[in-house]
Amino acid sequence: MENTEEIYTDFARVYDELMDNTPYEMWCNRLDQLIASYGVSRPTRDAEGILDSERNLVVDLGCGTGTLTELLYQKGYDCIGVDNSEEMLGIAMEKKAESGSEILYLHQDMRELDLYSTVGTVISVCDSVNYILEEEELLQVFHLVNNYLYPGGIFIFDFNTAYKYREVIGNTTIAENREEGSFIWENTYYEEEHMNEYGLTIFAKCGDGRYEKYEETHYERAYSLDEIKESLAQAGLVFVTAYDSFTHNPPTGESERICIIAREHGKKTV
Repeated sequence: MENTEEIYTDFARVYDELMDNTPYEMWCNRLDQLIASYGVSRPTRDAEGILDSERNLVVDLGCGTGTLTELLYQKGYDCIGVDNSEEMLGIAMEKKAESGSEILYLHQDMRELDLYSTVGTVISVCDSVNYILEEEELLQVFHLVNNYLYPGGIFIFDFNTAYKYREVIGNTTIAENREEGSFIWENTYYEEEHMNEYGLTIFAKCGDGRYEKYEETHYERAYSLDEIKESLAQAGLVFVTAYDSFTHNPPTGESERICIIAREHGKKTV
């Protein structure tokens, strides 16, 4: 089992800068649409009963620095953010203090998810699922999600495809210089193992003008849509539909990211 807490130790300090071109607002709007269309949660924090409160809860698995979690909170959802990196959560807590939100952040590995109640919606975006490197561990995550979902609740998540790792990223080196720092991204995709490895070297500018160097190696597993569907079924979740990323289009053989919607199964509505 890879320790995702360790690999994000230094990365957390510059994560938001490196991800500043990520369309979080677009993703948030699309998630809001998907929840309204398929889910049971509603963007309100004024539920009268305990069951209504649970139904409206949205859990962000692999929430990172809380950017998307904050946007969902601003939409009106009652949110819980879960991440295995203390450093990432530390930055998320800074954003919470600045915004005045009431998001609950939990320091947990999604493979050992432990919530205090059921929740109406679980999301996991930005290829967090690809960091689960073993199929049995992915199955465990899906089991836990189904266990904590409110009756009829939904799980929305995305994953990078083998096509993206093989054809788009491939064996490449990417370098970028910025005023606040620079980074070098060296990517290698191992076809037989369905494993993507990228080495990240970061030169981050300090307050005194010096630059600090950080080096990390990340691994992501390429899953096929069929493998995802099979694991969902084994975990008791019901596959609902799939989209090409966060568009309204079905996935194709050239989809780089696939968004999945699955529904809780096995509980009865009270």
